[in-house]
Amino acid sequence: MKLSGRGLRCVRGGREVFSGLDVMAESGRAVAITGPNGAGKTSLLRLLAGLLAMAGGSISLDGGDPELTLPEQAHYLGHRDALKPALSVSENLSFWREFLGSASRSSPADAAQALATVGLDHVGHLPAAYLSAGQRRRLSIARLLAVKRPVWLLDEPTSALDVSGQNAFAAVMTEHLKGGGIILAATHTPLGIAVQELRIGSVG
Repeated sequence: MKLSGRGLRCVRGGREVFSGLDVMAESGRAVAITGPNGAGKTSLLRLLAGLLAMAGGSISLDGGDPELTLPEQAHYLGHRDALKPALSVSENLSFWREFLGSASRSSPADAAQALATVGLDHVGHLPAAYLSAGQRRRLSIARLLAVKRPVWLLDEPTSALDVSGQNAFAAVMTEHLKGGGIILAATHTPLGIAVQELRIGSVG
């Protein structure tokens, strides 16, 4: 599987964020998107996720499901953890599974294992509002495991994680790559895995 973006151009609020940008990631590989604040790292991920419209260029996912778009085969993990505070930890994960339409491809056992993997199996009954910032990030990571998708688009994924959480997430990413997955991550800090670097230039 190979994700390719050619000549990508992004315009936000009437300002050109970047143009002529090429990006490529293959199965089993991770790409770290680096660069100064405002250079367009988050915009690139949101463009690939289908959350922003392209002002130019093309995107393809060779070797993926031909009946699904790239956004339908990708997870986007942004700065904010998309949680419903009144729902329990387990209910949040169930909501994501149903919303993302993966019920036929995953099971309650997958969700339970996902919580165990990120160390939240003991708080599955608690409302998400009770979680610390680090636990909220762990719950967001659990979504990546409970709903199987080959492409992970991660924006500062280790934010709020302590050292043990960062190490655990590095192991999660390693397993995803071993299974043929693709990771593109905007980050200012090391991810704890081998990466190729794509640096977006200074703000114009």
